[in-house]
Amino acid sequence: MAKSVVILDYGSGNLRSAERAVARVGADVEVTSDLAKAARADGLVVPGVGAYAACMAGIDEIGAGPTIAERVRAGAPVLGICVGMQVLFDAGEEHGVVTKGLGLAPGTVSILRAPVVPHMGWNTVEWPADTVLGAGLPADTRFYFVHSYASTVVDAQAAAGVKVATTIHGEPFVAAFEAGVLRATQFHPEKSGDAGATLLANWLGTL
Repeated sequence: MAKSVVILDYGSGNLRSAERAVARVGADVEVTSDLAKAARADGLVVPGVGAYAACMAGIDEIGAGPTIAERVRAGAPVLGICVGMQVLFDAGEEHGVVTKGLGLAPGTVSILRAPVVPHMGWNTVEWPADTVLGAGLPADTRFYFVHSYASTVVDAQAAAGVKVATTIHGEPFVAAFEAGVLRATQFHPEKSGDAGATLLANWLGTL
C-alpha cells in the first residue's frame, strides 16, 4: 500500500511541482492545509518559497507550528524544502529583521556572504557518511538551488548530533540536514530531476 504524504498548504511553496515529484516516487499525495490530515499522514512535506517572515506568517496563520513540532516529537517524518527547511531553525534574519522560527533544529538563517546572490542553479552536495537522503547518489550529483539566505553554522549543528550536508557558494552552508525523523533540503528536489527523485524515494523509504 502506498504511503500517504501531505504537502502542507500554508499559502507559500511550490505545491504542485512538489506534489508531482512525491507522487512520481510512489506516494499517495494530498496538498492540504487540514492540520488533522497533516498530523496523521505517514509523511509531511513543508515547502516554502520567498521571504522567511512571510512563510512563518503563513504557518502561524493556519496554526501549523504545533502540528509540525508534535509530529517530530512523536517520531513521525517531516521533510522541509527550501524556506520550508529554513523555518525549522531557531530564527531567520532578513533586511535586519529577525523572525522567530519553529526552533526544531539549531541555528539561524542569514544572507549568504557570496560574490553573487542569489545562489541560483545547479550545485553539488557533500553528504555525511551515514546519510539517508543522499544514499546511493554519486559525489558529483547536482541539485537545483535558488536562494539568497542559508544557515551557515554547520559545525554547531554537527556538534548537536545533526547530520549535515553542505554546499559552498561564497561560504559553506547547510544544503540539507537529518535530525532523526526531521529532514530537510535547502535545494529543490522537485526541480532536481532524477537526483531529486532518488532523494525523495530515499525519504519515502523512511515512512
